[in-house]
Amino acid sequence: MFEAGNLLRQRVDDLATRLVMGETDVTLWSTLLGNVREQAEAGGEAEVARLAAQAIDKLPSAAAGVASFEVLFSADILALQKAAAGESAPVTAPAPGPVKAPPVALGEDPEMIADFILESREHLHQVEIQMMTLEKDPGDMEAINTVFRGFHTIKGLAGFLDFADIREVAHETETLLDLARNQEVRITSRIVDLVLAAADFLKVWLTRLEAQLAGGDPGPAPETALLLERLKQGATPGESAVAAPATPAVTTAPVVNTAPAASASSVKVDTSKLDALVDMAGEMVIAQAMVRHHPELAALQSPALLRSLAQLARITGEVQKTAMSMRMVPVAGLFQKMNRLVRDLGRKTGKQAEMEAFGAETELDRNVVEELADPLMHMVRNAMDHGLEPPEERRAAGKDPQGRVRLKASHQAGHIVIEIADDGRGLVREKILAKARRTGLVEDGEHLSDHDVFNYIFHPGFSTAAQVTDVSGRGVGMDVVKRQIQKLRGRIDIESQPGQGTSFFLRLPLTLAMIDGLVVGVGQERYVLPIFSVHEVLQPKAEMIFTVEGRQEMAMVRESLLPVVRLYRRLGVAPCSEEAAECLLVVAEAGDQRFCLMVDKLIGKQEVVIKSLGEQLRDTPGVAGGAILGDGRVSLILDLDRIYRLGTA
Repeated sequence: MFEAGNLLRQRVDDLATRLVMGETDVTLWSTLLGNVREQAEAGGEAEVARLAAQAIDKLPSAAAGVASFEVLFSADILALQKAAAGESAPVTAPAPGPVKAPPVALGEDPEMIADFILESREHLHQVEIQMMTLEKDPGDMEAINTVFRGFHTIKGLAGFLDFADIREVAHETETLLDLARNQEVRITSRIVDLVLAAADFLKVWLTRLEAQLAGGDPGPAPETALLLERLKQGATPGESAVAAPATPAVTTAPVVNTAPAASASSVKVDTSKLDALVDMAGEMVIAQAMVRHHPELAALQSPALLRSLAQLARITGEVQKTAMSMRMVPVAGLFQKMNRLVRDLGRKTGKQAEMEAFGAETELDRNVVEELADPLMHMVRNAMDHGLEPPEERRAAGKDPQGRVRLKASHQAGHIVIEIADDGRGLVREKILAKARRTGLVEDGEHLSDHDVFNYIFHPGFSTAAQVTDVSGRGVGMDVVKRQIQKLRGRIDIESQPGQGTSFFLRLPLTLAMIDGLVVGVGQERYVLPIFSVHEVLQPKAEMIFTVEGRQEMAMVRESLLPVVRLYRRLGVAPCSEEAAECLLVVAEAGDQRFCLMVDKLIGKQEVVIKSLGEQLRDTPGVAGGAILGDGRVSLILDLDRIYRLGTA
């Protein structure tokens, strides 16, 4: 009886859901209500059976269109829900009005809430893209319709889940956009601001829901009443199309995506499952390499076995490439976020700006893209606040009053290079150098290259801003950027010309799951060096190595004096030899410093799967992770930046 009662309540709740979602098929309603009545009679639920029969009697009126389904059935469904739940049903029907499905508690159906969050974010992403288009072309009806459909869908889903604030804001925004669809309201900068404010409000709510699902603190809810009032005022027909905005207009170039539209169907997969697949593909590659290098198999000379091993290696490689490609996403979404940022900052700072984007179809590992969002935001903010001049200053310098911020992504030598450039005032060497001297970073008389001087902007707390604004100027942005890029195993290069602008080049690996490594030997141990940090490997002569002031060993390499780091001393292992002439020097880069790493031998180049060392060993100085080599031995992947600084700290 307990299971029968649950099933009856589910059937009644299904009726409530269909009413909210606008189901008006009379034949379907007849079948559903008939099932409820039959099940209630079989289970002895007389009151539920009576109420279901009462609703069935109204079906002819619904078929004739006498009244809307909500008016006809809301009271009946409400009474059915109470009766099925064991509550006393009212003797007289309540006043007609819409009925909601019972609110979905986050703990009861987290999967449904998670789907709502994911789908809503996809709609809001499209909203931002289309609103940027509408600001340039207010008459683009397809863009208006896309934004309208996005808010309409969110409203319907939020209503079903009983998220009142989300539903109300989405509804008012939908009303405003409906007027625009009917050409009763013209899209202006003020309307764009309102729609984007509504999208931001919904994003905050989605983040709060996500925090609740994870069992965390969602934080304070955003103010709803004020936004609703602004949206209602904005929905006044007759909005002037030529009214000048209160703040300078910002022109934003569309994000260019030359990638063809996908015609194949797609399926949503939980990212944890995707990560697990990539991990298992990596394990399979390791296992295949161990089989291939097994000494007993190496002694066999069977052509059939060798062909089978070659086929296994090929298939394993293809599986791994396919698994890795499933985590690759285009940077277009990331660039689009910066498009919105340029617009908002331009209006806030009074500067005119246009964002240009190239190579938006370039793909990166999803994890890299997520980690790259904050650094890119800091750099675009700096380009807008420090780089671009105000319109009057640009006119005085003979420039177009509208500045440009350029984002470009491209493949170079197995890496992704993302360029953030502006055509502003450029970095002023003398200004940066003066600040570095005042803070004690540079001694008077010390000669530094432009590269060295420019890199001081990444020093913690370093800022040449004349005043602190709410955009930048506290010197707490660029040092964070550099740490984050290094965490992603990347580096930053700077090019700047006074009066012409500045370009930052972020060089990043395609993925964080694998690495091209140089395997070296020190004593009986093997280590993996990230190959993107290695410039060259050479056999030194005795006269190339000498000591400066009896402390720091140095090597003269191609007319450059580089510090020498003996790896066996850093890691505390016994070397094959301590004589420099019997060892090898690996010329590597740590941050902005090139140095020589002394090792015993070079074993070869190998692509390895990065393995975590676990909680206890995660923060081991100089070690970035572990890897299993082809012969089954475990090797440590070295963090060359930490290895170098261990001796200089």
